[in-house]
Amino acid sequence: MPELPEVETVRRGLSARVLDRPITMVDVRRRDLRLPVPADLARRLQGRVIRHISRRAKYLRAHLDDGAVVIIHLGMSGRLVLHDAPPNDYEAHEHVRLRLSDGTTVGFTDHRRFGLITLSDEATLEDHKLFAGLGPEPLDEAFDPPALAERLAGKATPLKAALLDQRVVAGLGNIYVCEALFQAGLSPRRQAGTVGLKRATPLVHAIKDVLTRAIAAGGSSLRDYVQASGELGFFQHGFAVYDREGEKCPGCDCASAVKRVVQSNRSTFYCAKRQR
Repeated sequence: MPELPEVETVRRGLSARVLDRPITMVDVRRRDLRLPVPADLARRLQGRVIRHISRRAKYLRAHLDDGAVVIIHLGMSGRLVLHDAPPNDYEAHEHVRLRLSDGTTVGFTDHRRFGLITLSDEATLEDHKLFAGLGPEPLDEAFDPPALAERLAGKATPLKAALLDQRVVAGLGNIYVCEALFQAGLSPRRQAGTVGLKRATPLVHAIKDVLTRAIAAGGSSLRDYVQASGELGFFQHGFAVYDREGEKCPGCDCASAVKRVVQSNRSTFYCAKRQR
């Protein structure tokens, strides 16, 4: 599933190309995504202008000139890809396509159909059921060691599971939690409530650093994800532990190398010597 760096990369790619141009065509070819595509989506978007695109957690939000907001989630396999001119044919599993006044098109494809496209209003956006319970954004200044320590206090769950909880911190996923925990030297199996302020300090730094570097690299392309331009991300080439079971840990002399365990039905990669 695309995580915060991938979604932020797509947001930046779209923002560079689609703002302030009227939407001249909306073609909804399939509505049965994770949430049904609104029946009036084409009518609501026709002739409107996207003023800006924001991101909250793993969601994209296109803010229109009439106060409406299009909410998009890429799910497990979704893509938003730009084309300079309308392609001759639709891509496989392309469910929604927009065309702008300059001929630019944006296609939403999702072969698993776990993504979504829905509508909200600017005035009530933060109260929408998709956003109301989300934790802080990890790249915001307000996400600091005291804030994280407070959110983890008293939690008996494994640290990795707590960081994947979108109510604790928004936007983190399996890849970047593994990488940040390795950088911070904290075990994914550690009880979350034992982190405290002392351990939260390097962890917050690691989370921000890993996410920033991943965004600069265009995200991680492992299966379906591509940038809005159609290009792959490159951060996967710099993974320290994720998907590196049995390989030598960077900067570590451990004999057992990178380990893999399953937590909450997800693979966790870590160094048993370095991470405590």
